[in-house]
Amino acid sequence: MRDFHAVAEGAGAVRIIAAATSAVRESSNADELVDAIARATGIDVEIIDGEDEARYSFLGAVHGLAIEHGTLVDIGGGSLELTTFRSRRMTGSYTLPLGALRLSERFFRDDPPSSSEVRAVRELAADGLREAGVRPLKSSEGLIGTGGTIRNLAKMDRRESNYPIPRVHGFVLHEKQIDLLTDLVASRTLAKRRRLRGLNADRADSIVAGALVLQTVMHELGAEELTVSGQGLREGIAYDRLGIATAPAEDIRRGSVEALVGRFTQWQPERAVRRAAIASSVVDGVLPEASAELLEMLRHAATILDVGLSVDYYNREAHAADVAIASDLTGFSHRQLAMVSALIRGTEQQMAWAKGVARLLEPEDADLVQRAAVALSLADEIERRLAPGLPGIVSCVVRQREIVVRAPVAPGWWLQKSEERFRTVFGKRLRVETAEVKQ
Repeated sequence: MRDFHAVAEGAGAVRIIAAATSAVRESSNADELVDAIARATGIDVEIIDGEDEARYSFLGAVHGLAIEHGTLVDIGGGSLELTTFRSRRMTGSYTLPLGALRLSERFFRDDPPSSSEVRAVRELAADGLREAGVRPLKSSEGLIGTGGTIRNLAKMDRRESNYPIPRVHGFVLHEKQIDLLTDLVASRTLAKRRRLRGLNADRADSIVAGALVLQTVMHELGAEELTVSGQGLREGIAYDRLGIATAPAEDIRRGSVEALVGRFTQWQPERAVRRAAIASSVVDGVLPEASAELLEMLRHAATILDVGLSVDYYNREAHAADVAIASDLTGFSHRQLAMVSALIRGTEQQMAWAKGVARLLEPEDADLVQRAAVALSLADEIERRLAPGLPGIVSCVVRQREIVVRAPVAPGWWLQKSEERFRTVFGKRLRVETAEVKQ
């Protein structure tokens, strides 16, 4: 606690909030511990009840993910919190004494745990969920997971598969992988678990029970996959104190992109807005089948593109694509981040648009994303030739043998690469006509 206090002060924090959950809530000397912390550090610890713990975890976990309806599972040391939500609003919660440390201390005597010990944990977890009345997921609902146990399982799976996105927030764990990971940790001694790739050594003593509980939750809820949240209780407390409510995922994404690009000195809002407008106009003409999701990701890609200028002018596309993947953008699924990165990289490279992220895209995404990237490349070339203050208004008409784009620029040598790419990707000739500028 003294060290946390020092880090907070070093960061310039003006207020420190500390919350204790089930481990302290259920202990016999909770008041003694809280008093000792206050005397030693000046920090007042609030012991929160199970309902508040579930609410804070929900606020933190769901805020930055693109899931509308479902259930949140948070496996702590002392308790299991389940929170149901609809339209990103909390509808109910369950607090069960199924924490990873609690169950480890109660059931595990052998190292590794015996089959009877493993079976006992599974049966207790299943009975607890049924007695609480936890219902299976509906077809429109998803499962979100937060907490150290779940994040460690995600890190283990991500490292084994050479995953292209470096963070676990938004990572999807499939039921089959959770089964394999559970079998893996349950079959290893404590000493060997500490050496498993991706597993924090401090979690080695509780990961087996935590994995068994998660496995049981997924089975009882009928969930085939789980989306991992890198945020949870701590972030939820902060959102609550700051009065930040859970917003629509689209608003979260837009705000997150705005926060990201604002960090880069070379980024210019006027150019980003014009580029996005031009790209949208071209795509409306050449890709009428583009989904609302693709159009939104196109706008984000057009907005982020110039952050690469702060790294290297001549390789801005590659650097901007890497920033989109490696940054802390929230509200995006990993597939959506892959789309943004591929669109940015595709403005410069003909067939390397999906470098490293193709595996995260659906098969039907590939052609549409590549075509949209070519349209974004043309929009970028047009925008670069517009003087400050000029509107980015263009029109695009698709004819039998050609695509005609009318823009307030003069055709010239710069069109050669765009013409080649349009012919390759769309199978039609590109013609750019100079349009009169209307203020």
